[in-house]
Amino acid sequence: MDYKHAAQQVLDCIGGKDNILSAAHCATRLRLVIADNAKVNKQELENAEGAKGVFEAQGQLQIIFGTGTVNKVYDEFIQLAGIEGGSKEDVKQAAAAKAPWYQRAIKTLGDIFVPIIPAIVASGFLMGIMEALNFMVNNGFLNIDTTGSVYVFAKLFSNTAYTFLPILIAYSAAKVFGGNPYLGAVIGMIMIHPDLQNAWTVSNGVNVMQPVFGGLYSVPLVGYQGHVIPVIIAVWLMCQIEKRLHKVVPAMFDLFVTPLVSVFVTGYLTLAAIGPVFTKLENGIITGVQTLITLPYGIGSFIMGGLYAVTVVAGIHHMYTLIDLGQLARYGYTYWLPLASAANVAQGGAALAVALKSKDTKVKSMALPSALSACMGITEPAIFGVNLRYFKPFLGGLLGGACGAWYASIVGLGATGTGITGIFGILLHLHMPLQYIIMMAISFGVSFAVTWVIWSPEEVKV
Repeated sequence: MDYKHAAQQVLDCIGGKDNILSAAHCATRLRLVIADNAKVNKQELENAEGAKGVFEAQGQLQIIFGTGTVNKVYDEFIQLAGIEGGSKEDVKQAAAAKAPWYQRAIKTLGDIFVPIIPAIVASGFLMGIMEALNFMVNNGFLNIDTTGSVYVFAKLFSNTAYTFLPILIAYSAAKVFGGNPYLGAVIGMIMIHPDLQNAWTVSNGVNVMQPVFGGLYSVPLVGYQGHVIPVIIAVWLMCQIEKRLHKVVPAMFDLFVTPLVSVFVTGYLTLAAIGPVFTKLENGIITGVQTLITLPYGIGSFIMGGLYAVTVVAGIHHMYTLIDLGQLARYGYTYWLPLASAANVAQGGAALAVALKSKDTKVKSMALPSALSACMGITEPAIFGVNLRYFKPFLGGLLGGACGAWYASIVGLGATGTGITGIFGILLHLHMPLQYIIMMAISFGVSFAVTWVIWSPEEVKV
């Protein structure tokens, strides 16, 4: 392969070096931020030497070259373009600067939640395992000592991340908003302080009401276990206060005045106003989502399962972690995550149909690994590199996702955690493993069959 020729083709197809804002690469893709997308010739770009697919995501133009190849093409590209290479973070920041406000807001949510997902996943997996063990013990399938230290400690560990979730969110949010993450963590601690009534016990009634702002009105002294939006808003306010104080407080007083004022003012406003107001907003959102996906006969889930991949294309799917966490806090399960799993696996089924039916080796080499990736929960290569490119497979994937989500709704399938979909998502559904497998089979099978019928290899662009 002529790497210099491939790089020159990319440069020509994107409108030259003057149309580049930033360039970087990951393990498989050349990532570019383009000044004017109208100057990009995507059809020619897809036929560049070595290119296995082209798609746009999160404000970036991404050209898939594959492991090993992309490094060499990238080196030639920055030489030809006469630009300095950047990191993936540089490209993300350049892309974010071009995005409209709502996309930046959604990206902010993603930046907050992505770092804490491993902790959430670990707890979710362990909760699923403990529920499965408890079910087997109670029904006589397994005989283990549930009073032993391993079982007791594992049960204790399983819900720790959710019990102290506001602290994790607050720490991460403070880093994203440019504040001191440890002060952010303190705000999270305030919101679940043991002197506040635990939020899980509110169903039995509120114990204490506290007058605020000189007796203007009273608020319940209740913690915010399991809540997300109030924590993010509170930490955002704290960061704004902190950054402004750093500018006006003399250096000799800054070390103790700024943290003290930031935490006290934010803490008071959080318990007196932010918490009560935004808890109602968050509860309204979660109730609305649950009402939608529990419409009779699975109609709501059918619609959302079909539209999920569309939201991935629009780049707004990062906000769904908020829904997952809200449902976990309220219901003990997230009924949204199975919809995501159905939609992701369905895009994999559609991509596999393209891989098996196509006679083009380039299409096969892109579609086959993309199908596997989608079944693992990473759908961007399948959606942007294959299915959306030929459109009909994308439609097949939408229908498969809708059917799988419909089944999940009918059987009441919920996940014990969030962060993982596809094949490994079964670890979050160990209380209903058979239903999860059936859901994936429906999603994958319907999308594969529909794509096989409606798409023809002759439709491949050459």
